[in-house]
Amino acid sequence: MDTRFNLFDNELATKFAKRFANTGLVIQQSSLPASVQELVSLRASQINGCGWCIDMHTKEAAAAGESAVRLHLVAAWRESSVFTDAERAALAFAEEGTRLADAHQGVSDETWAEVRKHYDDDQTAALICMVALINAANRLAVIPRLQGGSYEPGTFLASLDT
Repeated sequence: MDTRFNLFDNELATKFAKRFANTGLVIQQSSLPASVQELVSLRASQINGCGWCIDMHTKEAAAAGESAVRLHLVAAWRESSVFTDAERAALAFAEEGTRLADAHQGVSDETWAEVRKHYDDDQTAALICMVALINAANRLAVIPRLQGGSYEPGTFLASLDT
């Protein structure tokens, strides 16, 4: 499968992508743990089949000290023992928030209650925004078929206006 369109070679797309990526700074600078942010981004990207985002979030998480075992088990988080209850709530939220078309009510009341049990208002807001942002990012990469494999950790942060 070849890349259909290189967003990074188009001036309009580059302007949009830079502004879009800068919205992520609000989440990144929130009190939502960075590890949760990467796990949520990785899980949504797996569901959406976004190789570019899976590559990026796996490498960023590993560079930040996330273990290979946990990264390998994100896709099977329910069948593993390496995630905390708070991380499990966030991963369930990521899945349900990503698969909106699969459930007429979106995020279940049970998952919502677990999220609220583990995360304060600012962290919950960041989690909502994170799921929305990563799903939009997945579409920006999947539609033009951006390929995973060449991402270098730190590249994303270097591209932002901080």
